[in-house]
Amino acid sequence: MPDQVAGDKHPAVQELRELSTWSEGHVWCSPERHGQITGLMKSQIDHLPLNMGGIRPTQGRTLAVMQVSGGSQSFNAVNTLRLLGRWMRMFTIPNQSSVAKAFEEFDANGRMRLSSYYDRIVDVMEELVRFTILLRPHAGTLVDRYSERKEEQRPIDPETDLSSIAISGAEAPEVGGR
Repeated sequence: MPDQVAGDKHPAVQELRELSTWSEGHVWCSPERHGQITGLMKSQIDHLPLNMGGIRPTQGRTLAVMQVSGGSQSFNAVNTLRLLGRWMRMFTIPNQSSVAKAFEEFDANGRMRLSSYYDRIVDVMEELVRFTILLRPHAGTLVDRYSERKEEQRPIDPETDLSSIAISGAEAPEVGGR
């Protein structure tokens, strides 16, 4: 559980944070339990802070969300994961997957059977890769935040800083040479 080990120094927590910092994208998949994500999934996300000594382990990464259900199809867990991803400053892709009656979708070896659910998961993964590639060169610009520049006391150029331009009423500079 979060905050159970002093300073969150548990090896599994450290590994989770290192992998998140290393990654360019995440796939979050949770079973839906009682209409929501599981407590274990939420605890895992809670171990990823917004800021770790100046490093943001989730900010600017792409995110795909999926869920499995034991009963009828629902989207409660994916909606919660989408909300958490936004809170963690991630770019959640538009596509998502929800597998109903998941116990019927796997063979005796634990391999997912070919089905429309399988196809949907492949679609989601392809979209995650596309969005990650498209956003990769722009991630630094997309996550550049005025409040963080101010907190870090970085110099603000009133000619190019969007917040300064908005306040002054001047025209914004062209982005990307357009």
